[in-house]
Amino acid sequence: MGLHSVVITGIGLISALGGLEQSWRRLLNGESGIRPYQPFPELPVRPLALIDRVPSSLTTLTQFIVADALADADLQTPMPNCGVVIGSSRGCQASWEELARAAAEPGSGGVGKLFSRPHSPWFKGETWLETLPHQAAIATARQIGSRAPVIAPMAACATGIWAIARGFELIQMGQCQRVVAGAVEAPITRLTLAGFDKMGALAKTGAYPFDQRRDGLVLAEGGAVLVLESAELALNRGVPIYGQILGVGFSCDAYHVTTPKSSSKSAISAIQQCLDRSHLSPTEIDYIHAHGTGTRLNDENEAQLIEYLFPHGVAVSSTKGATGHTLGASGAMGIAFCLMALKDQILPPCVGLGKPEFDLDLVTQARRHNVRQVLCWSFGFGGQNAIVALGQSRFMSLKPLPMINDK
Repeated sequence: MGLHSVVITGIGLISALGGLEQSWRRLLNGESGIRPYQPFPELPVRPLALIDRVPSSLTTLTQFIVADALADADLQTPMPNCGVVIGSSRGCQASWEELARAAAEPGSGGVGKLFSRPHSPWFKGETWLETLPHQAAIATARQIGSRAPVIAPMAACATGIWAIARGFELIQMGQCQRVVAGAVEAPITRLTLAGFDKMGALAKTGAYPFDQRRDGLVLAEGGAVLVLESAELALNRGVPIYGQILGVGFSCDAYHVTTPKSSSKSAISAIQQCLDRSHLSPTEIDYIHAHGTGTRLNDENEAQLIEYLFPHGVAVSSTKGATGHTLGASGAMGIAFCLMALKDQILPPCVGLGKPEFDLDLVTQARRHNVRQVLCWSFGFGGQNAIVALGQSRFMSLKPLPMINDK
């Protein structure tokens, strides 16, 4: 039996710019959601990309994003046979930090005492069991009433693409006809800020991907969740299709906990895998949504591999100058923006880019373009490389098929 074609019928997204439509509109206008914030009085003011004035809850954020994705795909719950793949690189870290602070207070009895309480007041969830790393995926399964496979990937900044790729594979292999897949992050915590600051990775004024003045990344909240369906099911429902997943590619540098290998051989291998599995050549790619963190090392390595694999030139941009870096959710958000580019035939700009350091076709303003096939990629700590190819769906103009039982 052949592999099933996988299309996207719904998108839920929340960023510092707003929901999906608002984020896309403001992104095309060159706006940024990055502002100076001081969410914790003991830490200095930093440029951050918050959804509200105070850090968000992972569970609440996930619930809203999933609900938006289902509404966009014209779906109603319960959906017992819908797979769930929701990842997060930080998970409920904020709640665990609250626990540690509470345990250090005089008279608390320490961590052991707090864990023995079935309903601890220091947690946003009902119990500490609702703060485990897979919480976003499990909460989504409950939200949609799923009894299908539930997966919770965690692969640093590659998490979002990993999650959507796993959903893609579940449908390709015939295990599910529909999967809710993506990643969500609420990483604005004391430990995350202090850790990235200790590494010297945090920007001082803003995010400037591929710019001569770039000096670090800007931490951000947000996420994106897609409704993936087999082409047969989507056609049967007669719903609009954003695009099609053509192929994926993955590799690991196995080199350093934070630093990518300067040769980029492993990342290049992942891109070539993705192109081969998608039956595409480099010249058939119309746009690349780059990782583009705004750090010195990442952007330089990324520019070099683009120049090596795409010497003919290809349009490139990173949206992190507008949304900030949502860590594990950044790849899922990048895929959502790529799908909007396919839908509207407009390339999003590299917000924050003033003086490019590299000889690339960097999109500095929203650009009308014939967009047929695109690449979106993420490069995470530990050398995690994740690539996905997306394209206009050849099924968009076909008539509905005979009824398929998707219950």
